[in-house]
Amino acid sequence: MDEKVLVKKCVNAINKGQKTELSVNLTNIDRTFGTILGAEITRKNKNGLADDTITVHCNGAGGQSFGAFIPKGLTLELTGDSNDYLGKGLSGGKIIVKTPHEATFKAEDNIIIGNVALYGATSGEAYINGVAGERFCVRNSGAKAVVEGVGDHALEYMTGGLVVILGETGRNVAAGMSGGIAYIYDPNNDLYEKLNGALVEYSEVNKPYDIKTVRELIENHYKYTGSEKAKMFLDDFKTYIGKFKKIIPHDYKKMMDLIAYYQSQGLDEDQAKVEAFNAAMKGGK
Repeated sequence: MDEKVLVKKCVNAINKGQKTELSVNLTNIDRTFGTILGAEITRKNKNGLADDTITVHCNGAGGQSFGAFIPKGLTLELTGDSNDYLGKGLSGGKIIVKTPHEATFKAEDNIIIGNVALYGATSGEAYINGVAGERFCVRNSGAKAVVEGVGDHALEYMTGGLVVILGETGRNVAAGMSGGIAYIYDPNNDLYEKLNGALVEYSEVNKPYDIKTVRELIENHYKYTGSEKAKMFLDDFKTYIGKFKKIIPHDYKKMMDLIAYYQSQGLDEDQAKVEAFNAAMKGGK
């Protein structure tokens, strides 16, 4: 599909940065959809393109590794569902998966993408209007994602990035997680039973920065997917934000606190990161 359709129709976008929008129908034999197009974008544009330069509206079933490695400037919007490894190695692009308007099921109660989504993602965004399978965001090192529920082993070995989970989780959440932050809806206060707490801590979401971050990501989720659950949260945000928990690795939190301290002393962000690293190596401020 990339070679027959996408690359041919996106020549001006790749070479000149011209805004391009197109629609395609997919079946689950269309594997690694968007990856060859992404490679062509990167060959001609080392740092990718401006956000949403190319938008591909997809309908149907995405095959394995839908949107793998796609770079900045490429947006894939899938109305339907997708197999395993969606967004593997996501590298700056944007992936949106949403249910059809005529769907009679509740998105928040149904799996819409397979296992190991966003494995090894480094940057970019993903908005999933439904539930993901197991091992969501394994080894994510920089992507932002919103999803309405996950299976077992979510956030496994995550080293960076930002994840908001608007529904149920499976067991063994955040096993080996050493970086990044997750905000998880926990209305029954039982997340601690599913959390692998070896490297992480969890707390209430009550600081202005955290509240603002969660709200912005849920707003984006509603904007891109029309999620009923996102709308419910936004309509009574003050109530629902009190039911989220923040998950952050111990060492990562220490580093973030050090960076904030040095920024408060007048250093810019890059300088603060250097000083924070040096201080962490010495064991303190």
